[in-house]
Amino acid sequence: MKGIILIDKPIGITSFDVIRILRKKLGIKKMGHAGTLDPLASGLMIIGINEGTKKLNEYLKLPKTYIADILLGIITTTGDKEGKIVEQKNVENLDEKNLEKVLNEMKCKLKLKVPIYSAIKIKGKPLYKYAREGKNIVVPEKTMEITHIKLIDILNNKDGSFIIKIKIDVSSGAYIRSIAEEFGRRLGYPASLSGLRRIKIGDFDIKNAKILDEINYESR
Repeated sequence: MKGIILIDKPIGITSFDVIRILRKKLGIKKMGHAGTLDPLASGLMIIGINEGTKKLNEYLKLPKTYIADILLGIITTTGDKEGKIVEQKNVENLDEKNLEKVLNEMKCKLKLKVPIYSAIKIKGKPLYKYAREGKNIVVPEKTMEITHIKLIDILNNKDGSFIIKIKIDVSSGAYIRSIAEEFGRRLGYPASLSGLRRIKIGDFDIKNAKILDEINYESR
């Protein structure tokens, strides 16, 4: 599609890093993306170039599909493995049928608190800045819709925690960290996100994305 590049973002860099790298590679300044991914997440990003930037707001509203690794037994300050452990509890008597039951019950609209370490602004200031400053702030809630959710695997970490790997389709603006924590609450355990990969945005698929090393001037 003209003016659009699909990128498979690697773990360890920010979404803006992707833009910065592409600007340097392509020699183009007018560029943006349709939705961020955290540094610890990988996967599909839609990059708009020149005239393609006009469609980015439209793409922001598209539903998304993720492969998520939920760490059951540990909750952190950030909701992912980057944060400090807040609570830890040994996971016992894990039953696959019960896991699937809880997942199916979550296939609906959920009103959940957004992660404190997120870019949502309160009084013009991102939430994560309040968190870093140690200030108390009322964390807003947001409606997030899960349209499909499937259990892929259960992995025993041998330390009292488990990784629950799922495939999940969500509405635009959903926070998988919040969904992971809610999943744990419903099972009676602390939970956080240990891995996240975005594989679809609307009809855009990760299988059609390029890695950054494959991009050059001729890729435009």
